[in-house]
Amino acid sequence: MWLLDAWAERHIVAAQNNGELDNLPGQGRPLVLDDDSAVPAELRSGFRLLKNAGYLPPALEDRKEALTLAQLLKEIDSQHPDYTALSKRMTLLEYRLRQAGMNTDFLHGAYQHAVSEKFKPEEP
Repeated sequence: MWLLDAWAERHIVAAQNNGELDNLPGQGRPLVLDDDSAVPAELRSGFRLLKNAGYLPPALEDRKEALTLAQLLKEIDSQHPDYTALSKRMTLLEYRLRQAGMNTDFLHGAYQHAVSEKFKPEEP
């Protein structure tokens, strides 16, 4: 990625010399950077471009969709015409998440249930 980095640096220096970066919002304040120390140096530029473009890896897209479906399935009745199709889609997403190595307990509220049981007041 050194070619891309060198190209970007050259454009930044040219913009600084032309005064295009003067008086920008936030000038003089420290940058708030994401911690990408776990990402190999040669992949950081590419990952940052994808992140800034709003791209999520497929497993995270599936997780996001599964959370939306789980909430929707809680809110609609089992007699709803779309309930069966949504349930099948949810099952497919769960399988795909498990294949990606992700735990799917978050979809069923198992953690929330365990915490609720732990802190449930004792009956006299």
